[in-house]
Amino acid sequence: MAWTRYQLFLAGLMLTTGSLNTLSAKWADMFKAAGCHGDPEHEFSHPFVQAVGMFLGEFSCLVVFHILLCHDRRRPQPSVNPGQSFNPLLFFAPAMCDMTATSIMYVALSMTSASSFQMLRGAVIIFTGLLSVAFLGRRLQTSQWIGIFVTIMGLVIVGLADFISKNKDEHRLSDIITGDLLIIMAQIIVAVQMVLEEKFVYKHDVHPLKAVGTEGLFGFSVLTLLLIPMYYIPVGDFTTNPRQVLEDALDAFCQIGHQPLIMLALLGNTVSIAFFNFAGISVTKEISATTRMVLDSLRTLVIWVVSLAVGWEQFHGLQVLGFVVLLTGTALYNGLHRPLLARMPCCAAWALDDAEEQASAAERERLLGDNRVQAGDDA
Repeated sequence: MAWTRYQLFLAGLMLTTGSLNTLSAKWADMFKAAGCHGDPEHEFSHPFVQAVGMFLGEFSCLVVFHILLCHDRRRPQPSVNPGQSFNPLLFFAPAMCDMTATSIMYVALSMTSASSFQMLRGAVIIFTGLLSVAFLGRRLQTSQWIGIFVTIMGLVIVGLADFISKNKDEHRLSDIITGDLLIIMAQIIVAVQMVLEEKFVYKHDVHPLKAVGTEGLFGFSVLTLLLIPMYYIPVGDFTTNPRQVLEDALDAFCQIGHQPLIMLALLGNTVSIAFFNFAGISVTKEISATTRMVLDSLRTLVIWVVSLAVGWEQFHGLQVLGFVVLLTGTALYNGLHRPLLARMPCCAAWALDDAEEQASAAERERLLGDNRVQAGDDA
């Protein structure tokens, strides 16, 4: 079935804003400007300030939700489901995971290339799969285990490409390795966030925009307060700000004053994350979750092509191989291979068995969920 113009618009919006989110953050990292009190020009190395801006973008989704709800209530027949009432503190733990992982990733982004940053984020399916088995009692299908193994191979190839890359002008080899490891570490925290959301949050009927906005509110509030102690925590050569503290927010504002384009990059990050969340939710609703996964993978390609075009990094053949392998692993894990295999006579039986295995797993999870609900009612 052909897509409507609105569906094409949503897909394009998700792909564009998702790519802009990483590119604008990397653009901010590449600026140099003078700081406070006559400090000489230095790199804009303020990952926690950038993370605050990102959470501000997520928080705006909560504002948009209430605006849409108020507008919808004025209509003769309201169509927006506000969802059931819930304790907002359910989102606190996932929000703290999001805050920690995002901050680590922004630190890592300043150490490595934008394309490697986006590719290595694919590691999240490894840890999400393993944690869902350990804590949610889920049984992964054969194709998902294969997808995890293929993803590990892709991560090794991308890491090897960074290690032997000749483009050392922008980043030192030690920084690149540290950045890559930090990105993978952050994906463990993201996986914990996803498991927490599935275990405690998704069983409630919460509107997606409200969920994203509530997590953004917690992340924005807590991280803004944490900027105060960060101003006094020394970290030595780990940062490039003049005072060599964990985060110097005042230095960030002074640099923005001397170089206004930094503010443009930060605004791009904040606005893009808001529209990206809206577009992602809408794509899942209007088209399918599978399409959302495909578009999320394609933005890695967009980020890589743009980075090459503007001269932020040099072409490396291993990155192409790594991207293809990671894309294959993601496709296998999310079941995107089944429609293709079903059309191939030699593989149709495997696709059918895989689909039956998925249906059996879904039925087991449904029964397990019913038993949990029954146990709760009996208690």
